[in-house]
Amino acid sequence: MARRRFPWSAYSNEKLLDLRLRDLGVQIEGTWLEPCVERLYAELERRGIRVRPHVWLSHEWFSPHNVPGFAIPFYLTHPRLMRLERSQMLEVEGGTAEECMRILRHEAGHALQHAYRLHRRRSWQKAFGSSSKKYPDFYKPNPASRRFVQHLRLYYAQSHPVEDFAETFAVWLQPRGLWRNRYAGWPALRKLESVESLVEELRDESPPVHTRLQVDPLRSLRTTLREHYEMKRGHYLAPLPDVYDRELRELFSNAPEHRARELASSFIRRNRAEVRTLVARWTGEYQFTLEQVLTEMIRRCRQLRLHAVGNERRLRVDFAMLLTVKTIQSLYTRRSWLPL
Repeated sequence: MARRRFPWSAYSNEKLLDLRLRDLGVQIEGTWLEPCVERLYAELERRGIRVRPHVWLSHEWFSPHNVPGFAIPFYLTHPRLMRLERSQMLEVEGGTAEECMRILRHEAGHALQHAYRLHRRRSWQKAFGSSSKKYPDFYKPNPASRRFVQHLRLYYAQSHPVEDFAETFAVWLQPRGLWRNRYAGWPALRKLESVESLVEELRDESPPVHTRLQVDPLRSLRTTLREHYEMKRGHYLAPLPDVYDRELRELFSNAPEHRARELASSFIRRNRAEVRTLVARWTGEYQFTLEQVLTEMIRRCRQLRLHAVGNERRLRVDFAMLLTVKTIQSLYTRRSWLPL
């Protein structure tokens, strides 16, 4: 698609961060997001769903209560903004067509729920629970649970009944309908079947909620990009894990005969980007959160005066596995709430 030129596209990060969100002047039309939204509408039409969620740009992904639409984050509209997002958060959530479609389907589930007030129906409540349940400050997902679908990262369906429905709807909406085989024998299959039944009920119903309200549209946000990312990084800060001294000592060495070898802190620093990316892919954890853990591990290795000994490739694999195991273990403990 033809790309509109913006003066700020040539700005340095420091200069760009001082720009207000409302002054970016970006829009969905004419970007790669437009065919993604059209593809979502086509998927909804094929399923006989009347609702076409309206979309707008804002600071993050979200679907406001009682609004049959949802916001898309501004940074997805331009390659320069995506590069800034990566520099600030180490990744771009929704930055590929595949991942974007996964999130669009999830948000469409919220929009459908709001349009038809599905949470008031007894069948919805029986399948997913009470929508009035308070959103928790923390949730403790069980990666082995088969009561929930697995769609977005960090087992998000387990966080709240409303998210359980949105995740289940997103899986059900995917083309080719592979969910029956994927979830055969899982209790989650009953939820998927309940979504199919709900959609059948809606075929002859007009949605009672028609508002085109846009909450926090980009044009109204006076926050600078610098302020935005300071708040966002604070939101994704996770409590640092217990110090892994025993595990680090097993992996690295503080023996006198190894003092000439590379410092373990230098080894981790040199491999941190590759390891962080791998572990994020394996576990679904956010790279920004993993970066905090790696920073703490580097600090502890320096204090313990540990050295990297042995085959580098094997050591890198072993370190990645250590971080993976600790990340999975952390999913069973208290963790920060990560809203979509």
